[in-house]
Amino acid sequence: MKEKTVMVSGCFDLLHGGHIAFFKTAASYGKLYVAVGQDNNVLKLKGKAPWFSEKERTFIVGSVKYVHEAFISSGNGMLDFEPDLRRIKPDIFIVNSDGHTADKEKLCRELGVEYIILERIPEPGLPSRSSSVTKRELQFPYRICIAGGWMDQPWVSEIYPGSVVVFQIWPTIEFNGRAGMATSSRKIALELWTGKIPEGDPIRNAKLLFGAENPPGSNYISGSQDQIGLLVPGISRLYYEGEYWPSDIKTCTDPSVCEWLSRVLYLIPLDPRPSGYDPIALKHLDREYVKELGDSGNECWESIIKKDIYGLGKAMTRSFLAWRKMLPNTVPDHIMNEMTQYISNYPGAITSGSGGGYAVVASEKNIKGAIRIKVKY
Repeated sequence: MKEKTVMVSGCFDLLHGGHIAFFKTAASYGKLYVAVGQDNNVLKLKGKAPWFSEKERTFIVGSVKYVHEAFISSGNGMLDFEPDLRRIKPDIFIVNSDGHTADKEKLCRELGVEYIILERIPEPGLPSRSSSVTKRELQFPYRICIAGGWMDQPWVSEIYPGSVVVFQIWPTIEFNGRAGMATSSRKIALELWTGKIPEGDPIRNAKLLFGAENPPGSNYISGSQDQIGLLVPGISRLYYEGEYWPSDIKTCTDPSVCEWLSRVLYLIPLDPRPSGYDPIALKHLDREYVKELGDSGNECWESIIKKDIYGLGKAMTRSFLAWRKMLPNTVPDHIMNEMTQYISNYPGAITSGSGGGYAVVASEKNIKGAIRIKVKY
């Protein structure tokens, strides 16, 4: 019996697991042909150009094992695949439920092509994905704290004041959740502003996000370094004196400083924090330990401004060790054992969050296999 032919069409920009699951299911009906939208047509239909060119998208799609052949659509408009549908004469044309239109169904009916609508179902064990959501999230920054973390909690800074150093970074990858990258605050920001960085004063926007994340009656108040780090461009030094909001904020958006910091910081994945993990279950809030933490933030800021890699590394390590003294659960033994190698072999290191996440390592030499970051300014 002759194998049936199947055809699908789309933009297929930023290929993800949802696309692959769609191709896999479509290919189960027969030999799969994929029509990839032209750059100009995507621009006309969506109001913005795709991230990857038509040639690159066609190459990527054609490399997927479920795809027999990928080609650039030869038509225009919503039915840009029509000339190719008439040329290939497939037995079946398949769309996702959110790609279904009456005109597509009518065209297939006129040409005697079976029309099948699939629900968007991810591969078992994988999250549901859509290109629109992926693109939306790629536009919104993350933040990293590299010194003074926990000073933004009044129960810490009321013992002794000090600084936190945070900075905005471009989402060059989809960073792990529960890794101290302010992913919870970022999720709320995405809901509030539909993925766009809000216009207006960044500090005011950070206050709005702080309020949205910490409504009246909250059992735990998310520290304001998260919201400020996400919404204020560049590198920020936040000085806390026993309040939830810093009494002083200094920022640096000097390109030479921001690009230097991008060059000398590396991220190395650690085990994520386990579900139900409580970093503050055990507290040793001695004034000496808190002073050490707050002072490390000041030293970190000064070292960054001077582009002093050794001062930066020392301040990061000092913060990390102060955490272990103050809040032992923030640095479990297995994390301490792994971090020791980075502290010993490089100018300094800290974890991206309590209990793990990423090792953030300061180094002027390339660390093979580590993740690079890009400070957003």
